[in-house]
Amino acid sequence: MQNTVSDLAEALRERLAIIHNEDSRRDEAKHVARLREVSEKIDKLQETLPQPINPRLKHFLERKSYDKALEYLEGRDD
Repeated sequence: MQNTVSDLAEALRERLAIIHNEDSRRDEAKHVARLREVSEKIDKLQETLPQPINPRLKHFLERKSYDKALEYLEGRDD
């Protein structure tokens, strides 16, 4: 499970990096494609998490609250 959780956290960080990358946004088609790709990766990783997962994490992932999901995984969800 630890590898899946680590991979999920890394994918969530990658998504944030893409969103905040000013250069990436200059080519809208490429930017959207990168976001779509990382979002699909997040969805696949979410499906492979051992069940049951923490209800808060499940809620964040189902609602696509990826910032909150990352905070939860990094232990910053107080």
